[in-house]
Amino acid sequence: MSESENIDKDLNQTTGNSISQPGPVYHIPVLLNETLEGLDLKEDGVYVDCTFGGGGHSLKILEKLSDKGRLFAFDQDGDARKHVPDDPRVIFVASNFRHITRFLRLHRAVKVDGILADLGVSSHQFDEPDRGFSIRFEGELDMRMDKRGDRTAYDVINTFSEQQLHKIFEQYGEVTNARTLARTIVAVRHTTSLRTIQNFKSALSAVVKGNPNKYFAQVFQALRIEVNDELSALKDLLQQMPDLLKPGGRAAIITFHSLEDRIVKNFFKKGTFEEQDQKDPFGQSTVTPPFKVVTKKPITPGDAELKNNPRSRSAKLRIAERM
Repeated sequence: MSESENIDKDLNQTTGNSISQPGPVYHIPVLLNETLEGLDLKEDGVYVDCTFGGGGHSLKILEKLSDKGRLFAFDQDGDARKHVPDDPRVIFVASNFRHITRFLRLHRAVKVDGILADLGVSSHQFDEPDRGFSIRFEGELDMRMDKRGDRTAYDVINTFSEQQLHKIFEQYGEVTNARTLARTIVAVRHTTSLRTIQNFKSALSAVVKGNPNKYFAQVFQALRIEVNDELSALKDLLQQMPDLLKPGGRAAIITFHSLEDRIVKNFFKKGTFEEQDQKDPFGQSTVTPPFKVVTKKPITPGDAELKNNPRSRSAKLRIAERM
């Protein structure tokens, strides 16, 4: 189940299919205890929360740190800044985590003891109509996690070619009729405004396959990934981790859909995104991966967490240790 589908499906079960009102919860940290345990926190350590959000994971990390510990909190969403605690141990960085090395060097943190990333969209972002992330609300098709960005979801559907749209919907959303959807968007955008969520859904209702909520959730996921360049940013982060983590330092990454999880799994295992051709005469790789995989299988939420936070349903936590 995709991240967008999971969250919108859960909320539609409680609110129905009509346009609903935004909720008060900013974000409930997912797999909180499992993540803290997996990071193997040291009280004087230096840690990075790449996706600060509402600060749920960060605040619990701070409880484990001494006065000598430090926490770097990254978040490209300006709304996250208001949740940063007044704590001298915290350095907030209003930037995408793909720039992690640059900012850690700026603050003279050459090596760190742990890196956490809780990927995807926060509950706050889903629940704010003007952000355009959710199929439940009316609003403009925006979907920018960083409001300083120039390109919105509307820009994508209004300017991308049929081939580009087909690729996005097929690869990022696994939309069953991605080609038909792309062709239809290109055909109708010349005569119909697709700027708002309801206009977009209405104009494309004839090509919907199966459950409309599931279908549009997959479409929205694809657009969001494209707008925010999410998979490339994740790869950039992973490639920097070996040089940033101290020996024995740990990386903990929570994903919400198979595209992200596959990238994390393979990098933790191989330390590269490329196929390894360097093998000895016995067929064994001669390249030593930088990580030891701590979680052979991903950690998923238990029954209690699923009951308290249904939005955690598709979460997967993988942990690796720097060799």
